[in-house]
Amino acid sequence: MGSVRWAFPCGAWRPRRREWLLAAQLVQPEEKERIGKFVFARDAKAALAGRLLMRKLMAEELCIPWNEVHLQRTPKGKPFLASNLVGINSNYSFNVSHQGDYAVLAAEPELQVGIDIMKTDLPGSSSIPNFFHLMKRQFTETEWDVIKSMSNEWMQLDMFYRHWALKESFLKAIGVGIGFNLQRIEFNVSPLQLEIGKVYKETKMFLDGEKEEEWTFEETRLDDNHHVAVALGKQEGFAQKDSDVHSMEPNQPQFTLLTFEDLVASGIPVAPEDSAYWDNFCSKQEGPVRQSSHSR
Repeated sequence: MGSVRWAFPCGAWRPRRREWLLAAQLVQPEEKERIGKFVFARDAKAALAGRLLMRKLMAEELCIPWNEVHLQRTPKGKPFLASNLVGINSNYSFNVSHQGDYAVLAAEPELQVGIDIMKTDLPGSSSIPNFFHLMKRQFTETEWDVIKSMSNEWMQLDMFYRHWALKESFLKAIGVGIGFNLQRIEFNVSPLQLEIGKVYKETKMFLDGEKEEEWTFEETRLDDNHHVAVALGKQEGFAQKDSDVHSMEPNQPQFTLLTFEDLVASGIPVAPEDSAYWDNFCSKQEGPVRQSSHSR
């Protein structure tokens, strides 16, 4: 068991019939049914990719046969391994996120993990200043100062989504959802510019005004428009020889971009083929039609 960082380009994935039906056979029936209810094809692809990433992790890192993996969700919606073998692997933490054009996964053997990916995209029917006004309460004054210090609106939006991914990664790591006051956490991002593909760990978090030394944040720009943040912290109740979480951090693992073949390489079907599932997928529109015609 080691550090894992995987990304699958679900936005560019155009599944053929064989691929979609195989993928559907490789997830639990209740998940397959849930995914089939998505209105848009892009959301169904992303959700299915997320489930396949988790099952691949269990099969290849924890050596649990694919068809014996049973995933459940906490009341807050965070997936966890519910197999009988969980006792041996109780310190192995993992998390997934999908947004924009990718589904991503991060896993660690001895650290709490949260991951979030955000695509820098123009707000639907609102101008960027109006969008920022609506989101004003989600960030501190200091964070807004950094966001608005960028040289143009597009770069400001990009910095907004970078901060958003950081906040979400922390909330997902600690397992809380809606209702947490996002102004309690403040990020001091560094450096201001991120190179594509490089892993950065310089950004610091303040919780209720205090610098949080027990959490580290990895930041990666997968491409021009996608930020990934990985939150790494101590696991509750896990005895560690060194109180410094930094001593346990992985050595800046980069994201491995997976193909569909990679995603299903260890797959063992858990359900029979359902040809109607392909018809269901084909009936879906790829995504919503944008209402506005902004330009950068």
